[in-house]
This record gives sequence, C-alpha cells and structure tokens, in this order.
Amino acid sequence: MRDAFHEELDHTSDQLVEMTRLAGSAMARATTALLDADIGLAESVIAADEQIDALQRELDDTSIMLLAQQQPVATDLRIIVTGMRMSADLERMGDLARHVAKVARRRYPDSAVPPVLRATILEMGQVAERIVAKAGSVIASKDLHTAVELEQDDDEMDRLHRQVFAMLLSEDWDYGMEAAIDITLIGRYYERFADHAVSVARRVVYLVTGEWHESYTPIVRVP
Repeated sequence: MRDAFHEELDHTSDQLVEMTRLAGSAMARATTALLDADIGLAESVIAADEQIDALQRELDDTSIMLLAQQQPVATDLRIIVTGMRMSADLERMGDLARHVAKVARRRYPDSAVPPVLRATILEMGQVAERIVAKAGSVIASKDLHTAVELEQDDDEMDRLHRQVFAMLLSEDWDYGMEAAIDITLIGRYYERFADHAVSVARRVVYLVTGEWHESYTPIVRVP
C-alpha cells in the first residue's frame, strides 16, 4: 500500500513537470503569435490551455484522494499540499499565456507590438521560457541552487517590465492609447508569469527545508 502511495506522489511530481512544459510551450507560441500576428497560432494556444486545466484538476483530485485515504504526515504531507499549490501557480501561468494569445487574436491582422518594443517583448518571451523551464527542473530535481537562479531570472523580467513602462511614458511614444493599453497588459502578463514561476520555486524550497522563504540563498559548505 505504501509503495503505491509513493508511486502516486512520484506521479504528481511528473504531472507538475508536464504542466511546466505545457506552460512554457504555450508562452513561446503566444509570443510568436503576438509578434508575427499569427492568428492560427494564437487560436491553438487558446485552445490548448484546456490541457493544463485538465492536468490541474487531475492532480488536485489525486491529492485529495491521497489526503483522505493515506492521512500523510511530515514530508509526505508537504509534498501533497505544496503540489496542489504549485499546480494552481502553473495553471495560472497557462492562463497568462492564453491572455497574450488573446491580445494577438484581438489585433489581427496587425501586430499588437509596435516596432520600437518588438525586441523587448521578444526578450520577455525568452526569459519566460527560460524561467518556466527552470521551474520544471526545480520540481524534478529539488535543486535549491537552480531555485536561486530562477529568482535571478525574475529580476531580469522585472527589468524588462520597467523598460516597457519607460517607453510608454516616454515623449517618443506616438502609437496611441489602444497600443499603450495592449502593451501595458502584455507586459503585466509576462511579469506575472515569471512571478508564478518564482512562487513554484519557493514552494520547492519549503518542501526541501520545511521553512517558507520569501527569498532563499543556499549555504555553500566548504569541505
């Protein structure tokens, strides 16, 4: 019975990693749809969000069943509870990718991103892909050093977000109010995507250490 229980725990971890893969793919494709005004790609991102939602429902159902049947304690209990919370973060990341795709769809056949910000939005998409890939690695490996790297990537996303607002507030902005609203929303979607990935990493730190940290710096032990 306990072997089956731990197999279920391993399966929930695999599901979480799969959610990171799907969220990363969604944001990568949403970024391309946004920059290239690709309506077909945008629609595929919007439709595929149901896969992430379904995985969250399955994971949560399994977690509730395990809590009821196994009454876990200590580390096993932390695995289940943090898994449910991470699944909520990852489901939200999928929603944010869908939101980006919806902006692309709304402005088709035009691109919602003015030429002056294309490089910045592209970089935000690349940082988002990197950060969610690291989130998956952190879940799979429980590597606290990678969790720290993820927080550093989030700092880069925050810098890009500030760069977007600096351009919006610049006297050189002459793309109108509609474009300003689009870019404000887009910038926020990417920034929140990264924040949820950081939340996932912090939950893994809690899982490993048993303590909640707003930020974490692992101790390097010298032999």
